[in-house]
Amino acid sequence: MRLRVAAGAPAALKVLAAAGAAAAPVRLVWSGPVERPLAPLSPPWVPSLELDSGTILFSPNAICQFFFLARGEEPTDLTNQWLEWEATELQPAASAALYTQLVHGKKGLEAVEALGKLLAHIEQNLSRRGTAYLAGDTKSVADVVVWGTLFPVLQDETSLPTELQALRTWFQSMTLSEACRKAADSVLMPRALLEFKSYLQKQPPPSLAMQRATSNEPEEEEGSERALTEEEITAAADAWACGAAGLPKPWQPQKPVLPVEGMRNVLITSALPYVNNVPHLGNIIGCVLSADTFARYCRLRNWNTLYVCGTDEYGTATETKAVEEGLTPQEICNKYNAIHADIYHWFDISFDYFGRTTTPYQTTIAQDIFQRLLARGFLLQDTVEQLRCEDCQRFLADRFVEGTCPFCSYEEARGDQCDKCGKLINAVELKNPQCKLCKGVPVVKPTQHLFLDLPKLEERLEPWLEQSWASGDWTANARYITRSWIRDGLKPRCITRDLKWGTPVPLDGFRDKVFYVWFDAPIGYLSITANYTDQWERWWKNPQQVELYNFMAKDNVPFHSVIFPCSLLGAEDNYTLVNHLIATEYLNYEDGKFSKSRGVGVFGDMAKDTGIPADIWRFYLLYVRPEGQDSAFSWSDLMLKNNSELLNNLGNFINRAGMFVCKFFGGAVPNMVLTLDDKRLLARVTLELRQYHQLLEKVRIRDALRCILSISRHGNQYIQVNEPWKRIKGDEKDRQRASTVTGVAVNMASMLAVLLQPYMPGVSLAIQEQLCIPPDCFVLSHNFTCTLPPGHRVGTVSPLFQKLENDQVEALRKRFGGGQPENLAVEPQAKQTPPASEPPPAPATVMAPGDPQLIQELTEEVAKQGNHVRQLKANKAEKAQVDMEVAKLLELKKQLALAEGKSPEVPVPKGKRKK
Repeated sequence: MRLRVAAGAPAALKVLAAAGAAAAPVRLVWSGPVERPLAPLSPPWVPSLELDSGTILFSPNAICQFFFLARGEEPTDLTNQWLEWEATELQPAASAALYTQLVHGKKGLEAVEALGKLLAHIEQNLSRRGTAYLAGDTKSVADVVVWGTLFPVLQDETSLPTELQALRTWFQSMTLSEACRKAADSVLMPRALLEFKSYLQKQPPPSLAMQRATSNEPEEEEGSERALTEEEITAAADAWACGAAGLPKPWQPQKPVLPVEGMRNVLITSALPYVNNVPHLGNIIGCVLSADTFARYCRLRNWNTLYVCGTDEYGTATETKAVEEGLTPQEICNKYNAIHADIYHWFDISFDYFGRTTTPYQTTIAQDIFQRLLARGFLLQDTVEQLRCEDCQRFLADRFVEGTCPFCSYEEARGDQCDKCGKLINAVELKNPQCKLCKGVPVVKPTQHLFLDLPKLEERLEPWLEQSWASGDWTANARYITRSWIRDGLKPRCITRDLKWGTPVPLDGFRDKVFYVWFDAPIGYLSITANYTDQWERWWKNPQQVELYNFMAKDNVPFHSVIFPCSLLGAEDNYTLVNHLIATEYLNYEDGKFSKSRGVGVFGDMAKDTGIPADIWRFYLLYVRPEGQDSAFSWSDLMLKNNSELLNNLGNFINRAGMFVCKFFGGAVPNMVLTLDDKRLLARVTLELRQYHQLLEKVRIRDALRCILSISRHGNQYIQVNEPWKRIKGDEKDRQRASTVTGVAVNMASMLAVLLQPYMPGVSLAIQEQLCIPPDCFVLSHNFTCTLPPGHRVGTVSPLFQKLENDQVEALRKRFGGGQPENLAVEPQAKQTPPASEPPPAPATVMAPGDPQLIQELTEEVAKQGNHVRQLKANKAEKAQVDMEVAKLLELKKQLALAEGKSPEVPVPKGKRKK
């Protein structure tokens, strides 16, 4: 193989480092920028690899991947996601930063300003996973590629923000590795860099358009900081003068809501919550609350909108929960469906219908789709080896088996996927498998199953995906995850299970089986709609008139972007397929994880007992919505945002505007004579209003909330500058100014009531009642109009928000912190070692023996801590540090013994159970 690279070219860095790391047998050829490249279409300075077969690779990332593949290292899904992210987001920004450094001469943090969010993304992922490298505990091609892109920009240590500790550690580790060090010494020679700089100076500045094209980012306006044009000011004043007549008339659909010819018909679903789990804050923001906010916005736009959801009730987990609680599966479903419905009602989720999957319609529709797939040859039959627990007398679903990953040797891999390396696994491939229900050792037994022929459906899926991506708004993570699934070709997926609780398979030879939940559950959207209206097909078999939005957390993406669409495409029944797939990242709790069994984190059934109103919860969860990367709920931040953004900013402005009307003008909106400054304010508010629309149309819910807060800040500043409370005591000119400022301010408050409705419906209603806003004005427009004209009478104005006190918040933090030691409550991360004299942590809570979820979690923690101790010993760590970690391990084992109902003095048995 012949590898041609140019000294000084940043792209050469990653390929040389990859060649060194993979020990690739290449013949190196150095070239200059004026030499003709190996590949005719390859630009100067870009490396090329000529294979022995004559094939030429000229994509740096493809070259890097080739080297690692040649060494036998297959990329995982996680590795592929990093490579896609590097190519579509990091590379364009890094190129711009390098151009700024070399051509404009900028240094340090100023030069890497464009990389801020991208560096934070790497930091957050390294910290959350607790791994040394991007895709696990061993170096992969993703590490080399990302390092190679960053190093030319960050080689000056002052460029790397000090607070990004995990990133700094990873970056330094990569830089000091032999392959990367040699590549940097070879490529980034001073003379060569001067030649490269001379080349760059002749080129236009790099564009970041590529980065925008792969995300669901709207084309943003420059925002409120730019100068206003005379045309904008005039247009804003004209729109204001139109008053309520300039608003569209609110439209109310008939019940049941059905598609209407000529209207925008929006069908919204949120991922069906599994019935036997009480949703925590992360579940709520990831699905139902995000979808509810968008549904409310759609209705305010007069779009014909249907929002459906319900509980996913079939599957092994329901059977197991029923056994635990001594109920039948149906009784368990009835119990928890009511719990879910009560939680969502308290959070003011505006479902048009909240249903469930255990209905006759679910059976009818699922079996019809199955029969259509069968008739068209999209189902396969095969004998599979499956794990069966003889003690439990059942075949084990994937989630009830765990063992050692056959690919990366992670000791706690699930039966369907390894959380560490990301590879999909067949449960029988696990080493040392264990039944999670009884801790017994399962045996492999043959059983007949049916498979969805995804390879055969792939030729239908890919054109549909390209069309949906081109015309719809898919979040970046949804695109990444989907591409990673189809990149290497799809495999047949089993759609049946040896269970009793589920939709029965209507085929001879399989009538003792049920549909696997991942095949069955998405069909719940259709059956839930059918329970809402017998005309459900007008929504679900009408792609010409209906736009479908799916809301979910990122772990649900493949089922909605690949498997469910394949089922519907294969059924050939004109089904409505997803146009916009909106996936969030994860919400953590105080940088840790939620755990119901240990009392860590706020769950839906607990929120209303905190004394904090539902709208405050809605506001904060939407404020920290994990749109681009994981985020965390923080009690301190909740208090800060409530007291600053809601109480001092938004609430303060709306209250003052209403109070001035009552106090100075007898409760009637005064006359207004607009000056040029007032008209400028109208134009500024109009820009924010249009940005709000632009963002919400792209389902950037969190960012649109900032527009609301920005408008109220403009209002507060407007009041402070004009001081109507002083001017009302002055001469006629001053009183007129006070009159105008008060009238404009109260109309801004009226508009804010409408903008707030998707986020805080209760607060929005309170403002509407206090200001007596006419119902016909409760509709969204792209213009800021005078909806409360002179003479309009307001009602009694009172404060909208209450201050959260530090003592109150600290009490809640302790109440929901579970009293857990850090290594129990938080995912493994780099932590400071406590002093050797510190005693081992006390048991967190009084534990009821026999709780399977608690036993499972403690078992996992014992295994993790045991691995940590073994690693410390292998690395010959200091004895004091080892002793401290051993003490933690013993304490965990003690808690596990208590949870299992055993004496804590008796060691927990090790090894496999004997049959």
